[in-house]
Formats: sequence, C-alpha cells, structure tokens
Amino acid sequence: MLRSDPAPGCNGFKMNHPPRILVVDDSEESRDIIVTRLRAHGYDTSEAADGEAGLAAVDGYAPDLILLDVTMPKLDGIEVCRRLKSDRSRPFTPIIILTARTDTKDVVAGLDAGADEYLAKPIEHAALLARVRSALRLKELHDRVQAQADDLAKWNRSLEERVLQQVAELERVGRLKRFLPPQLAHLIVSSHDESILESHRREITVLFCDLRGFTAFAEAAEPEEVLAVLREYHAALGVLIDKFEGTVERFAGDGLLVLFNDPLPCPNPAERAVQMAIEMRDEVARLATKWRRFGYELGFGIGIAHGFATLGCIGFEGRFQYSATGTVANLASRLCGEASNGEILVDISVHRAIEKLADVEADRDLILKGFSRPVKAFSIRGLSLRA
Repeated sequence: MLRSDPAPGCNGFKMNHPPRILVVDDSEESRDIIVTRLRAHGYDTSEAADGEAGLAAVDGYAPDLILLDVTMPKLDGIEVCRRLKSDRSRPFTPIIILTARTDTKDVVAGLDAGADEYLAKPIEHAALLARVRSALRLKELHDRVQAQADDLAKWNRSLEERVLQQVAELERVGRLKRFLPPQLAHLIVSSHDESILESHRREITVLFCDLRGFTAFAEAAEPEEVLAVLREYHAALGVLIDKFEGTVERFAGDGLLVLFNDPLPCPNPAERAVQMAIEMRDEVARLATKWRRFGYELGFGIGIAHGFATLGCIGFEGRFQYSATGTVANLASRLCGEASNGEILVDISVHRAIEKLADVEADRDLILKGFSRPVKAFSIRGLSLRA
C-alpha cells in the first residue's frame, strides 16, 4: 500500500521543497495518526504498509526522513534499515525506528542496523515533532557538508586540470625558449597561435651592442675568464632588456641584437630603445670598472636604427631562430661598429623620434659597409633635462 499526500510549506527547514517523510508501519491506524500530525505541520508524507513496500517507496519517493516500524510482516524494520544503510549508492536519509516502549532490544538492534533515532509507542505528539525536526536538521547538515565536499572535489579536479595545463604550457614555453625569444614563446603558448612565426613585415627599432676590445681579451684570457665576463655582461643587460620589454633576436658572443615593436607591439619603440641604451651604457661602465681590477680592458658601444624589416622563423627542424631581415638590422650593427667606447649612435629615424628626449651631438656622415651612400648618424649623450 502506498499513498502520497503533498503538504504545503516546510515549517522553516532550508530545503527546496517541503521535507518528505515516509512512514512505514503495518498498522493503518498508527500510520494515519502519524501522517495527520505531520501534515498539520506542513510536511509532505508518503506511506507503506510493510518492509518490502517501504523499500520500493524509498526509490520512488526519495524521502528526506523515514519513520520505520520494527515489527512488520514480510520484511521487518531492522532488515529494511540494514539494507538501506548498507547501500552506499543511496543519499543519506535519517531513519527513526518505531518500537514498543518495552522493546529495548529492538532499539539496540535498530541502532546497530544504522538507525539514527527511535520513538517509543504509543507515540506522543510533542516527541514525534521534536524527533522529526532533529532528524531533518541532521539531514540538512549532512547534505550541506556533502555539497561542500562535492564542490571541494570539483574545485580540486579543476585545480588539478589547471595545474596540468600550466605545467604543459611551461614545458612548451621551455621548449620554445630554446630557440625563440621568451616574449615570443609566451605569446605563442598563451594565444595558441603560431602564425606569428610566419614571415611578416613590420616597422621596428633595432638595437645592437657589443664590447670593445673583446676579441683581444678573448685571445689573451683563459676560457673560464671569458665565460665569467660574458655571464656578468649578459645577466646585466638581460635585466634591462626585460625592464624595457625588448626581444632578443640573437646572441653573437659579446654582440647582442634587440628588437622593439615585434613580436609584441609597443608605443614609442625608438624612445624605449634609447632609454634602455643609456642604462646599458651606465651598467656596463660599472662592470668595466670592476673588470679593470682584473686587468681586463673592455669598452662598450651601441647602434640603434629604425625602419621596416621582414620577421619570422628561419632554421631547420629542431633548431629554429626568430630573425629580423632587412637594412634596419644591418644598419644598427654597422652603427654599433662605428661607435667608440661609451657611445650610442643612432640613425636619422631614431633621432627624429627622440630629439626632444635626449641630448644629441651634431650629426656626422658615416661611410658604412653595405651602404652605397653616406649614412647620417647622431651620438646620444644622455637624457635631456627638457624631456
């Protein structure tokens, strides 16, 4: 026998529906009394007349609480309780066993089977409502904790997925950084777009710098001394390149070529290159003072040019290089070659961009290898007080 009686309200309990209570008792009179009392307080009720019907009702009704008589035909309440509580696939549902006041053995057996509370017959109205409210609070607390645990598990899975994704990205960045500038490697991984590696034309500023007297130093010094100097030199310049967001196109011993405005666009690339060059000059001058104490006579020169270049990857499988091809890169290198110790030489395009920013010596015409006409060059003293 199964009867469902919906009831309005939930008497203050925090559920999405009025609490559903299944009453399983072979006594119709007992069921009617209990259901009438529960319905009067807004609970949704369903009934079953024996243990087998009660088990079937649990699946179809999904109660929030079960009131379960112990002594019933076909299947007693103790066995019903044991089966329900041993089934881990079912949601937690508190069970209150109903037993005669003198049947303490039934109470013990029911609690051992997993029951959460008990009520002695004949059932008092106040005791019934108090036990029901207590059991439903237990249900609500359990469901809240379970929901939080589920949310935490979901968050942990999401975190694990993000960590694995980030590890994969870091590994990919690490592989790409073996042959690409760091900015370019991060850009490719974050955007999942390798089209930037394809050949493209862009207006860029190119800075080339190297040490004066390095060839003579490398011939006379021990290899370990040469490497120590290069490590200090590259480390110092690397900090400044990161600061000004330049892209290292290549290392060539003591020579260093840095791009601005590619692969990441930046405002005022010529100004940025000149500001970095001035700080580079000051930093290498500090290192040169230290190196002289060891007998190393090394100077430093910089050339900067601005113009269009074709950029993209060159090389072969397993060893690629991101490269700038065009007159602008060659001009920066040639200007650097003409610069004396501590000098920053720039072309006319850079001069136009920074003439209000820096103090510049009068221009001079240079005859440079690879250029059919004299090239107008300007020497940067430092930043202008007017800027």
